[in-house]
Order: sequence, then C-alpha cells, then structure tokens
Amino acid sequence: MAAYERVLVEIAAGIGSVTLNRPEKLNAFDRAMCDELLEALRLLSGSEGVRVITITGAGRAFCAGADLAVLGSEGPVLAVVNGAAAGGGANLALACDYRIASDQASIGQVFHKLGLVPDWGGTFFLPRLVGTSKALELVWSARMVPAAEALELGLFDRVVPHARLASEARALADAWAAQPASAVRRAKAALYRSDEGALESMLDLEITQQNELFATPDVRARIAGGASIAKRSG
Repeated sequence: MAAYERVLVEIAAGIGSVTLNRPEKLNAFDRAMCDELLEALRLLSGSEGVRVITITGAGRAFCAGADLAVLGSEGPVLAVVNGAAAGGGANLALACDYRIASDQASIGQVFHKLGLVPDWGGTFFLPRLVGTSKALELVWSARMVPAAEALELGLFDRVVPHARLASEARALADAWAAQPASAVRRAKAALYRSDEGALESMLDLEITQQNELFATPDVRARIAGGASIAKRSG
C-alpha cells in the first residue's frame, strides 16, 4: 500500500480503513488530500482482500469539506462520522452507503455561507435521502444539523455514544465483511439501480443475479451446510 501524508490507510481482516488526517484543519480538503483520498479509495476498491471500506476523520472533526465516483465501489462503504461533517465533508459522508455517527457529530450544507452551491454530489444524494423540500431547507439555511436530528432525517443511519463509535463501527464492518462478497456486490448494484428501474426490469435483474449466484461454490456450500443442519435439528 502506498504511503500518504494527508490520509491514513490500513487493511485488516478484510476491512480497508481510511482516516482523513489534517486534524489541525478539521480535516478540510486541500488538493493533496483530495488526490490522496481518491487514489487510496481506488486502490482499496480494486483490492481483492478488501470487503468493506470505512472512512473517518482524525481528531474532533469528520471533514470540514471538496463526484467521488469511486465510492460506487462494489463493496460496502461506511462513513464513520466522528465530528462535524460540513460542506464537501457532508457530501463525502452522504456518498457512502451507510453513515454511523457519534452523538457529538453534526452535518451541514454550509455552502451558502460562502455564496456557493452544494458540490461533491450533494445535489444528487441529499434530495434522495430527505426529499426535495427538506433538501432545499437544509441548503438555504446552511445550518449544521445535530446528530439526533440527522438520524431522524435519514442523514445518519445510526447514532451511538461518542466513546463507542470506533467499536460499533468496527463491529458493523466486521459483520459486513463476513458476508459472501459476490452476493454483497450484486445486492448493492441492484439496490442502487432500483431508483431508475421499473419493477419488471428489477425482477429480471434479480433472476439473473440469483442464477449467477446459485452457480457459485460459495452458495452451493452454504446450501449444503444448511440442509445438513436442518436434518440434524429434525
């Protein structure tokens, strides 16, 4: 794995961990961090040994904020929001598949404070999570949303006590990493396509994916194991 200055990267037990590492700047992006983050995510998403990717920030902020198409990685991408996620940092979190956050975290579309509009995919992800009218309110107010409200709105998926964030996030990542990789990839691809596809096309996709999976050694082994358990329990 390449060495970076502004992001820390670690791979362990199938989990690729990325930590934004400019705590003195609240992990705000500069060009070097942006380049390093994209390179690190490309490397992790292309690594056969990585089943789950987590992204968090060093220090007291997640990212004070700069289309991360690489977040369309075939494996789960988990945002571990340890503090403020503002502007581009908010949309980095929204681009992930799931957001677990500290009860001390907050998230906000603060672009209007600078006379700007949301970037980093915010205009795509935000209304899909909260609806158009609420998205407009969040953008126009440029306010930071506290963790409890963010959970209620669907900006965060889980909020935990700050002291337990790292352990809860690791447990979640471990559970996902233990799932069959081929099924995880196909489920993610299908669910993201569901916003665009009609019911008939999604049913066709499900049948195609199931047939592909039934032919894999992993599924055959799991089915055989389940049949044996059923016979013993009966």
